[in-house]
Amino acid sequence: MSGLLGARTCPGPGEASDLKSPQGARFREPLTEARFQQLFGDAEQEPELLAESRLSLLCRLWRRRARACSGPGAWRLLLARLPPLRWLPHYRWRAWLLGDAVAGVTVGIVHVPQGMAFALLTSVPPVFGLYTSFFPVLIYTLLGTGRHLSTGTFAVLSLMTGSAVERLVPEPLGGNLSGIEREQLDAQRVGAAAAMAFGSGALMLGMFALQLGVLSTFLSEPVVKALTSGAALHVLVSQLPSLLGLPLPRQIGCFALFKTLAAVLTALPRSNPAELTISALSLALLVPVKELNVRFRDRLPTPIPGEIVMVLLASVLCFTSSLDTRYNVQIVGLLPGGFPRPLLPNLAELPRIVADSLPVALVTFAVSASLASIYADKYSYTIDSNQELLAHGVSNLISSLFSCFPNSATLATTSLLVDAGGNTQLAGLFSCAVVLSVLLWLGPFFYYLPKAVLACINISSMRQMFFQMQELPQLWRISRVDFAVWMVTWVAVVTLSVDLGLAVGVVFSMMTVVCRTQRVQCLALGLAEGTELYRPLRERHKLLQIPGLCILSYPTPLYFGTRGQFRRTLERHLGLREGGKETPKTDGPPDAVAEPIRVVVLDCSGITFADAAGAREVVQLSRRCRDAGIHLLLAQCNASVLGTLTQAGLLDRVTPEQLFVSVQDAAAHALERLESAGPKSCTVWV
Repeated sequence: MSGLLGARTCPGPGEASDLKSPQGARFREPLTEARFQQLFGDAEQEPELLAESRLSLLCRLWRRRARACSGPGAWRLLLARLPPLRWLPHYRWRAWLLGDAVAGVTVGIVHVPQGMAFALLTSVPPVFGLYTSFFPVLIYTLLGTGRHLSTGTFAVLSLMTGSAVERLVPEPLGGNLSGIEREQLDAQRVGAAAAMAFGSGALMLGMFALQLGVLSTFLSEPVVKALTSGAALHVLVSQLPSLLGLPLPRQIGCFALFKTLAAVLTALPRSNPAELTISALSLALLVPVKELNVRFRDRLPTPIPGEIVMVLLASVLCFTSSLDTRYNVQIVGLLPGGFPRPLLPNLAELPRIVADSLPVALVTFAVSASLASIYADKYSYTIDSNQELLAHGVSNLISSLFSCFPNSATLATTSLLVDAGGNTQLAGLFSCAVVLSVLLWLGPFFYYLPKAVLACINISSMRQMFFQMQELPQLWRISRVDFAVWMVTWVAVVTLSVDLGLAVGVVFSMMTVVCRTQRVQCLALGLAEGTELYRPLRERHKLLQIPGLCILSYPTPLYFGTRGQFRRTLERHLGLREGGKETPKTDGPPDAVAEPIRVVVLDCSGITFADAAGAREVVQLSRRCRDAGIHLLLAQCNASVLGTLTQAGLLDRVTPEQLFVSVQDAAAHALERLESAGPKSCTVWV
């Protein structure tokens, strides 16, 4: 009781209380919100002054916008929008250049076969994967803030884009197309894929203009990991026809994975033995190399480029053995040299692809922002989420003019860049140099590359996504709710489709947040003996409870979804019913006699925000407490909640002397009120 007694010791009529000194902190009068603002704040501000301050704030914002048009303001804007102007002057040329060069060349070597492989996943010719591995990387180097981020083709986006392209530009039912008809079909599909890149880039630029970088927080880590893991399974199944040499049409829409499996099993007797052998040998080389790179990443000076070795071996084998003519092995064919002519995508297609571009834009930003944040935290630097929106939006928008499909940061090449010693975005320039050399001079060497090898590269690049499932046992131990979000998202992605699975995962994740706010318990507090700390009465501590005083803590936002629970909980604790006052609920021992509540202290520190419905509920509570003869005190309301309650008319029901800055002050005031009505002995519960 020393804490309460000390807290309610007041100075005499002629004494001055040193409220601001630590020595006098225990011997002071209980502080109300109004008294605290008089001593430490700006309580003298009237609504007119507040309105004037808002007007002055708007004026300051306008002046800031005007200063941005000046020379120094324009330079600051340029520094913010072109990150190389900030980090390049501080670049450590001797310490970082070699690492960036080695990492960039290594990633570029992987980009070549991986870009061609993901182009087939997007249902466009392989050379457009090389374009997508060049232009977006170059643009992100100039605009991105992630120093260790590697952008380019990404399997999940390629799968989503390929499904949309197959739906927008389906292959004729006959399937027997002449060379000219095949070229026309490919041109239409390239245009559809470029239009999706244009649409997703435009959406991200719109999000940047509205400063919606915060939207990345709505795609939680379980949702992103389940999405990529489920999409990896889609990639694996979609590549089975290429592995087996089966000319099967691509399945799209819901349950496409199971439709593809059924079609593959039905056509299995017609598989091509030569392509099956090439696929088996390719996987036998690629999978062990991936494992060696992971197990010995600290000992290897640079990861083993298994993909490019496999590409070279398969091309030489196909050329020397004439596998394309003798055994009908599908090959890449001629890669056009140079760059495509800049061409604006067909804007007439935009209304048809908006629904597909939106999930692509969200996945692009979510994966890229989460990857950038992981490595920024690891290497102690910061990223700007809105600048990332600008970088990826411009990257997709401009690259679509060169017939590129949607792109983003990639898991595999980002990890490869870090393991190879990359330090800054300068590594992207070396990666672009490797891809550029292939586009200008080395393209003819990939003429005889079997497409089955590209399918194997697609599957082997999914290793990291598949192994994300190893985190499920740990996620189960940490949070059952996050585990449920992971599983629901994964099942939705696998059974439905990637974009629908993403929508289901986001909605379910947000529902769990709402449900958790509605399952919070209202706690009755008691004073820990010998301290000024108030703890829940059910904890195993020696706590003091004053008869006639009820201290309640409501640790959740008060809004339309929780107002009903708030009302029922307070009715149960205070014994309030519509028909009159009843015996209140007690959290003490079973044999304790519940005494009528005369004073209630509501700890509002856990109410982070309140809407109009919640504020009106508090006003109704104050009216019902007054009718029942209960004195209501509110403690620790933050400024936002207090402002909402005031606008809802709370001060018409209670006085400013009933609003306190802390639970201790409110309890001290309540004890004074109870003792003035008649002292009661305290009950000690263990």
